[in-house]
Amino acid sequence: MSLTRRSLLAAAASLALTTSISGMAQAAGEVNVYTYRQPALIDPLFEAFTAKTGITVRAVFAESGLVERLAQEGRNSPADLLLTADVGRLVEAAARDLAQPVSSPAILDKVPANLRDAQDRWFGLTMRARVIYASNDRAKIDAISYEELADPKWKGKICLRPGNHPYNLGLIAAMIAHKGEDATREWLKGVKANLALKPNGNDRAQAKSVFAGECDLAIANTYYMGKMMTNNEEPEQKDWAKAVKIVFPSSPEFGTHVNISGMLLTKNAPNKDNAVKLMEYLASDEAQRLYADGNFEYPVNPAVSASEIVKAWGSFTPDTLNVAEIAKFEPAAAKLVDEVQFND
Repeated sequence: MSLTRRSLLAAAASLALTTSISGMAQAAGEVNVYTYRQPALIDPLFEAFTAKTGITVRAVFAESGLVERLAQEGRNSPADLLLTADVGRLVEAAARDLAQPVSSPAILDKVPANLRDAQDRWFGLTMRARVIYASNDRAKIDAISYEELADPKWKGKICLRPGNHPYNLGLIAAMIAHKGEDATREWLKGVKANLALKPNGNDRAQAKSVFAGECDLAIANTYYMGKMMTNNEEPEQKDWAKAVKIVFPSSPEFGTHVNISGMLLTKNAPNKDNAVKLMEYLASDEAQRLYADGNFEYPVNPAVSASEIVKAWGSFTPDTLNVAEIAKFEPAAAKLVDEVQFND
């Protein structure tokens, strides 16, 4: 059975079984997870962990609100682990005193220092680059900088999802971290002036817009390309992927912006030992290969290579600034999005 098929089956089972874990108590053979990562992406790893350890993973998935839920539940929270799709939620949870440090060498030796909290309260699991999907027919480029996206030569030719989505806030925050708020404001105005459409949809929808001829460049995460290329259930997405190629933007100041998915041990984890075992597994070579092959993301573990599909997209120089230093500018990024009325 393919990993994609297993993912879908596992997701269905997980949603049926774990819609709520509010009544869970401490148990020797389980670990309770709140996750922003979609079930289809994460369940195969939970299955593999359970097969390896016998520990049952019970998960609650939500697109938003899990940090707030942790805060409201306080000491009574059943959650042992929080998994996020971006660094911003990790930083927020740690800042709200919802996390505790983990000193396991099995994690510290696998996750580079710039992809984890300075106090070891959270850790990156996978990387993705914020890149350009360029039309094969209308944008025959091999290189571009983020700064060039504000160049009037691209007027009416760029599309992306709303500016206040965490993926875009991460990129805007990186611009602030490296170039300052004033320069980023002007850059954001320039990008807005070049939009072909009002920001909408998700990253895959941007590739669809390029395919439809609505824009020539789209800003999106790398791993969605792999998802589209291998989507047998919605084969039209393969056509979207064929219409574009990935171009890795490279700013003179910081190279290519990367964000992370990640994990943290909750402050009041009732199954702490099992949670740490799951964290160790997710950082392991085995789990990192599952991430790489199944999700088309870049492993944070430097001992594990990206998948062959991902390697074919080319190489890039990632920003080496600690992702936490970037994330702390996300509130300022959100203010700039509102100030320039980016989504209007």
